[in-house]
Amino acid sequence: MQPRTIRNVLAASVALGLAVTGMASADPVDDELIIDGDLKIVTQAPAPEHLQDVMDTIWSGWHFREDDTRAMQMDDFDNPGMIFVDRGLDRWNASMGTEDKSCASCHEGPESMKGLRAVTPRVDEATGKVMSIEDYVNDCVTTRMGAEALGMTSAPMKDLLALISMQSRGEIVNVAIDGPAAPFWEQGKEMYYTRYGQLEMSCANCHEDNYGLNIRSDHLSQGQINGFPVYRLKDAGLVTARQRFVGCVRDTRAETFGSGSDEFKALELYVASRGNGLAVEGVSVRH
Repeated sequence: MQPRTIRNVLAASVALGLAVTGMASADPVDDELIIDGDLKIVTQAPAPEHLQDVMDTIWSGWHFREDDTRAMQMDDFDNPGMIFVDRGLDRWNASMGTEDKSCASCHEGPESMKGLRAVTPRVDEATGKVMSIEDYVNDCVTTRMGAEALGMTSAPMKDLLALISMQSRGEIVNVAIDGPAAPFWEQGKEMYYTRYGQLEMSCANCHEDNYGLNIRSDHLSQGQINGFPVYRLKDAGLVTARQRFVGCVRDTRAETFGSGSDEFKALELYVASRGNGLAVEGVSVRH
């Protein structure tokens, strides 16, 4: 696929009624993410091998946000996403379903989930399916607890996702793309470069070809998902990677895939692999 030119993006922006403000803020902010003055998070790294023909360095979306937004994530007391982590702990310990079991009944403390966020999505050896954290949660909910599956973007699911993700904060993302994951990774890659909707735009048009540009008030990032779930200030709530996929596809004026679809599972696997080398941010803050 040929890279989308700045001229084409400008044309698409006009179609959207947007204003592209140019290259004034093209570079990611030179800053370090150190949480509570103690925990340093890797937010820039050499591009993984499969990306080295298109970029040299990968950057967390944190580097593309305003000073006050970045500062908010550097202090857990100020980070509004932490309330969802607290709620997740309550849900972790709450019994549910016909088996009257909680997450703690089998897994004890949430620290047992340390490292999971850094390697998911991944292919489950038993089923051969791509599994995200949400899929693992629902597998436990339905097969071990005897309860109905949680909605993929429901409040209970996002609370648990926040809690589980926090256990891997600081861990380096290392999503497998070979072996059984290879065909799903290729599917996700194809989706990433496929143009969708009336605007005929792909993920790559914004997050690879033109990251760093300002469209409206948005400083385009590389679209990394190591920070998800994120507390999104404009939504005043927690947002998952799947929700952003849905929103981006809709922004191209296309019919979107379902948040729990196989298509978005493959896309999440591919996009996560573009961040191999960055650190899990737990619950991040974006505007």
